[in-house]
Amino acid sequence: MIYLSLFWEFLKIGLFTFGGGYGSIPLIRESVLSQGWMNEEMLTNMVALSESTPGPIMVNAATYVGASQAGILGAAAATLGVILPAFIIVLLVAVLLGKMLKHKYVQAVLEGIKPCLMGVILATGVYMALTAVLGDMDSIAFNLPALIILAALVLLSVGYSLIRKKEFSPILLIIISAVFGIIVF
Repeated sequence: MIYLSLFWEFLKIGLFTFGGGYGSIPLIRESVLSQGWMNEEMLTNMVALSESTPGPIMVNAATYVGASQAGILGAAAATLGVILPAFIIVLLVAVLLGKMLKHKYVQAVLEGIKPCLMGVILATGVYMALTAVLGDMDSIAFNLPALIILAALVLLSVGYSLIRKKEFSPILLIIISAVFGIIVF
């Protein structure tokens, strides 16, 4: 039954993702590709749409995948699956473990996880950029417009950071990316 499959896959994603939505992208990718729910191109579009819409990326992605596979009930099943672990964990932390989070060893573990999570997010971003420019790794098809857009966005973001000495707004970057995509594609 598709509803149970969606719920179970996204429950696992919600349970084993640490560090928020961007940390969940590799797990979502693995899950939707292994289930045959999406291909690489659809997955890239789903991630872009999930980042562009309001709300947490992991919830948006679950809702998108669920809706694409089984309509509104599928979206509800996948969304419930992905938020249930966090909901239960937050309740447990609030009730039972509030004091434990202040413990220096727990803080040390959490600080040690941050660089690992940054590596996972960076690897996912690089993989997605390469896939957009080179196509599927099985059959490489160079995409010049995607390379030009990627280069322009990187130059814009880095140049802004160097000149203004502050980060470029992610929201503005998403809007500019959308405009470039509409113009080029």
